[in-house]
Amino acid sequence: MSLAIIFSRARIGIEAPIVTIEVHLSNGLPSFTIVGLPETTVRESKDRVRSAIINSGLEFPQRRITVNLAPADLPKEGGRFDLAIAMGILAASKQISDKQLYQYEFLGELGLNGDIRPIVGEIPSALACLSANRTCILPQSNAIKATIIEKALLLSAHSLFKVVEHFKGGDSLTTPEQDWSLDENLQNHGAHTSTLDMSDVIGQPMAKRALEIAAAGQHNLLFLGPPGTGKSMLARRLSTILPPLTDEQALQSAAVNSISGKSFNFKHWRERPFRAPHHTSTAVALTGGGRPPRPGEISLAHHGVLFLDELPEFSRYTLDALREPLETGNICISRASLQVEFPAQFQLIAALNPSPTGHHMDGRCTSEQVLKYLSRISSPFLDRIDLQIEVPALPKGTLSTMQSERLNEQGINTDAVTHDPMNNLDIRHDNQSESSASIACRVLAAREIMMKRAGKPNALLSSKETAIHCALSFQDSKFLEDTLFRFKMSIRAYHKILKVARTIADLNGEAQIARSHIAEALGYRSMERLLRHLSL
Repeated sequence: MSLAIIFSRARIGIEAPIVTIEVHLSNGLPSFTIVGLPETTVRESKDRVRSAIINSGLEFPQRRITVNLAPADLPKEGGRFDLAIAMGILAASKQISDKQLYQYEFLGELGLNGDIRPIVGEIPSALACLSANRTCILPQSNAIKATIIEKALLLSAHSLFKVVEHFKGGDSLTTPEQDWSLDENLQNHGAHTSTLDMSDVIGQPMAKRALEIAAAGQHNLLFLGPPGTGKSMLARRLSTILPPLTDEQALQSAAVNSISGKSFNFKHWRERPFRAPHHTSTAVALTGGGRPPRPGEISLAHHGVLFLDELPEFSRYTLDALREPLETGNICISRASLQVEFPAQFQLIAALNPSPTGHHMDGRCTSEQVLKYLSRISSPFLDRIDLQIEVPALPKGTLSTMQSERLNEQGINTDAVTHDPMNNLDIRHDNQSESSASIACRVLAAREIMMKRAGKPNALLSSKETAIHCALSFQDSKFLEDTLFRFKMSIRAYHKILKVARTIADLNGEAQIARSHIAEALGYRSMERLLRHLSL
């Protein structure tokens, strides 16, 4: 019977469902038919496969060829099935033995000369292949990337001829290897290798404190302040104090990059992603979409940071599209033929100016104009941001004091305290020289407390878990409820404040949430107070 069965993998979001390729040769006029809901790129594989087989010195059977891609209701796209179809034809025509083919899965696009070209989405396919306990035959560049998966059974293929020789007993396929000894990032288990450091930021102790709390509890954070106060600078240094990715998180992040076709760097694959899309980005660019659906910025920032600078310049529709992913940690894109779900467990950091002119109440805009500008951000979206901190302009004398401290470090005698005669102030630099490494140690210690207690960062606690792990005394609970009613905050804000207070207590190494922790958490809600003040 001229029938062969080959295994391959489709690409549906971050999943790689199995595709069974059945090839049947029968008598009749020569023809080549592919069934099983193939897209145009799959139907075009007939010409690629025919030319690749002939140019590899093999015989293309002049018979009626029927290729079925099962399951029939699963859409198939791309050239990833070329190699599997070619192997099925060769097995059905008895040019190679089909006895061991069930132990393998084949992925790769064929060139007309028989070369095997890279595909998109090798990480999810290799992971699924490992779960099925099969060996995955991939193009060379894809196989090297897939070596990040421990214990994966991989073979690197350059051409169709080499694959055929391997199944004829030639062992011409090689196991890809990556020299991990050159990867310092892997040796340090994900230590951040960026040249950015928190010590670069001048002043802003409150903003640094908020950033530390956000990093420890994985809370969303918004910076409000005039231009040039360091909002973007602070946001870009969040990655330097975040805990390292776990092996599972790193693989999930790599899988998203794999299906998006992004470049891959072994030196940085364990670092948390940092995405900063421009404010002209559309809702589809942020959430994902297209045909076939591809991940957007929120999915590319999975287990990392999404930074939205100049927040009111984004369209309101675009920002509101992020509301559901901020709550659920994933995004579901529905189309007529399929439904695709992408992971989107990102940490949002946003920055905005207090007015259209950049400065609040500078005489160039009225309160109504400021309110209209800030109202571009909807209240439901703002409600999902745990920490909202004002980043004010630096006090006069800060820069000169900083210069004096740097001169002192170089051995040049000068006052470390600068006196401002106009304001009668002594300006000192507190916490100025603290590096990202020292802050990261406190963040990691707090995160370990959270993981030991609930198995997740505080920002991801459910309502029931919040009630258990963020319990307050009766007096503190009444104090918080009275404050929420006074400022007209929502129940969601109530839970956000509880989680932030829990993180502050963890950073202080305290088992119980105290009134001081609640008060500090309430202090990080600047936008509600500002909008309420402007609306009066």
